Amino acid sequence: MIATVTPAANALPAPRRATREGQGVRWLLTTIAVLFLLGFLVLPLIAVFVEALRAGWDTYVAAILEPDALAAIRLTLLVAAIAVPVNLVFGLCASWAIAKFDFPGKSVLITLIDLPFSVSPVISGLVWVLLFGTSGLLGPFLAPLGIKIVFAVPGIVLATIFVTFPFIARELIPLMAEQGREAEEAAVSLGASGWQTFRLVTLPNVKWGLLYGVLLCNARAMGEFGAVSVVSGHIRGLTNTMPLHIEILYNEYQSAAAFAVASLLALLGLVTLVIKTVLEWRYGAELAATRRH
Repeated sequence: MIATVTPAANALPAPRRATREGQGVRWLLTTIAVLFLLGFLVLPLIAVFVEALRAGWDTYVAAILEPDALAAIRLTLLVAAIAVPVNLVFGLCASWAIAKFDFPGKSVLITLIDLPFSVSPVISGLVWVLLFGTSGLLGPFLAPLGIKIVFAVPGIVLATIFVTFPFIARELIPLMAEQGREAEEAAVSLGASGWQTFRLVTLPNVKWGLLYGVLLCNARAMGEFGAVSVVSGHIRGLTNTMPLHIEILYNEYQSAAAFAVASLLALLGLVTLVIKTVLEWRYGAELAATRRH
């Protein structure tokens, strides 16, 4: 009697054939992508630096070292130095809670995190004016205490935090969700406390995603215009960040100075991109291994 061999029920499916496009299609798609990047990213950046240096290095340096420009640079860095750590703490807490625990209102929290992506930055600024303005809900109570939020540095910080807080959380939530809860549950079963579990298990597994989120958050914080413009009051030397200072210079037909400060702001963004690229190149294997686990 000849036995017949049947395929195992759990046999692996045949591998899917990779999509194969013609050489012309690949060249067409690549050309479209390159032309789009050149037209909407590379050429505008080159134009900014060319215009900034058109009047010579002396004019460029004078525009950067002008007192109002220096004040705008210091304020921009100060706001970023406050907003990014605040968003770092919020992003870690929110992503850990969403990815590792089940609780009522979880979907509502996710929706609220995405809110700044769908709301205009100008509206985000108006929210703080309605709350802390002289005719707002809390402004009349804070004024006698000498606390000024709107048209001052605290308002700029609050507006910047509002528009940038999704970046770190949105970078970490899918990463933590993909890694699951097994490692944390194993650590707890071995007697680790909540802080030990987070510090020794969760944080090392998401450190690269966390770093990327911090870089993106920092870049957006330094370049934010709409929300900051509403709450700043445009007070030269006091509440003007770099984007606002650029707008004032341009409106006053000081093109050389405007492009000089704009080039510095663009350079800060490029430095952020370079750091991100270097990290990907240097630690790419470790990052890929972290994401697989």
